[in-house]
Amino acid sequence: MVLPYDEELLNPASLDVRLGDRLMLEEQEHIGLRIHSIADATAEDPFLLMPGEFVLAETQEVFNLPDDIGAQFVLKSSRARQGYSHMLAGYCDPGWHGSKLTLELQNARRFHPLPLYPGLKIGQMVFHMLAAKPTRTYAVTGRYNSQPHVQSSLG
Repeated sequence: MVLPYDEELLNPASLDVRLGDRLMLEEQEHIGLRIHSIADATAEDPFLLMPGEFVLAETQEVFNLPDDIGAQFVLKSSRARQGYSHMLAGYCDPGWHGSKLTLELQNARRFHPLPLYPGLKIGQMVFHMLAAKPTRTYAVTGRYNSQPHVQSSLG
């Protein structure tokens, strides 16, 4: 279901997910968000998310959910306590496949930036097994399947 899978990321009831190497940033000159690489950023020299700033980010992990398992992204409590905020749009329907998860992140702090860099443990995926397969899965109804990188709104 998750590639690459790393057993070190397994928790008692969730799987940690790490920040990937692309963000989508708002720029004053453009209405839409634009892709920005943070592939060279590190913990020592990170991309800085400024106070109040909003970005779309991606996970390193690619997800392939079977037809009877859904998942929900939650921000790691350590990140929330540092001032990161997530817009709570992280539900993944059964059948969602071939995609990195797009995260809606914001710096909720007033005075200090927050670091972003590939590999940062940003959140956790909690998986839910359904009692029965849905009549139509996200593999049929979804618009965000097979997204190899961060994706802005499709409508």
